[in-house]
Amino acid sequence: MEKVRKILVYLSKDSGVPQCVRFVQSITGHFASTLEDEAEVKCSLENNRFILCSGETGGIPLKRASFCPFKHLSMKEGAAIPLDVLDRGVDVGVAILLQSANQKVLLTRRASGLRIFPNVWVPPGGHVQLDERLLDAGLRELREETGLKLEPGNVSPQILGLWESVYPPMLSRGLPQRHHVVTYMLLHSSLTHQQLQSGLCPDPAEVSGCVWVDPSLVKAIVSAVDGEEGSELPPEPEGLSPTISVSEVSPEGRLTESVLPLSTLCSRAPALGPDLERVSTGTKYALELWLKTLETQGSS
Repeated sequence: MEKVRKILVYLSKDSGVPQCVRFVQSITGHFASTLEDEAEVKCSLENNRFILCSGETGGIPLKRASFCPFKHLSMKEGAAIPLDVLDRGVDVGVAILLQSANQKVLLTRRASGLRIFPNVWVPPGGHVQLDERLLDAGLRELREETGLKLEPGNVSPQILGLWESVYPPMLSRGLPQRHHVVTYMLLHSSLTHQQLQSGLCPDPAEVSGCVWVDPSLVKAIVSAVDGEEGSELPPEPEGLSPTISVSEVSPEGRLTESVLPLSTLCSRAPALGPDLERVSTGTKYALELWLKTLETQGSS
């Protein structure tokens, strides 16, 4: 038996033996109809394999962008992808939405030197390593990227949803080089964001900025839907400041307070030209799911 080198995505159909997903295969497209970009699935991490299967009831939402490259990839384009890329398979990541006691969520800006999605705002997260549980991987990435240390026994994790992530995110930006399924996991903290902020010690090689976003700001962020370049951006909501307070991370890891235009966090993913500092499309999806949990809590 070949030794497992990393966690990859497998699909199981009709309770059959799980099969490793090909790099060029659209995972969401496997479960959804041709024109849809969202499905419900069941997932499990078993023997270093992340297994997805159809979920009839009580499943976890799985989504891809409307412009997902693997939704639109032609046979000619697929044949042009280098063999070393095709051999990668589909990787597994986990991202932590850390909710403070006063209902704010931490986002981090990826360092400019990173090869994938530099300068993009996301929750702390990264790859799941061999023999890790999803929660352990998320807490490890949270600690490595932000310095915040949470113990598994002190948190109640909730999987919000799965996102099919591709880089570059659009075919207009080049052929796919990376293919992931990201698990967005919500963790509640008994501390306020000010208390958590005091424990932040980000790794400057990974993180160049930190910001705590509340529901009103999140609603503005998710209203700028990626893939709708032909329409105007929605007007800035009333009651929100035109600037947002953020913590910049110096090359030495020091935090300094700064401000960022609200319009930066409400930017859309551009189809052409230089990419922008923005909130990633997958993060917008996760933040929408987070808003729904708050609505559920408020109605219960």
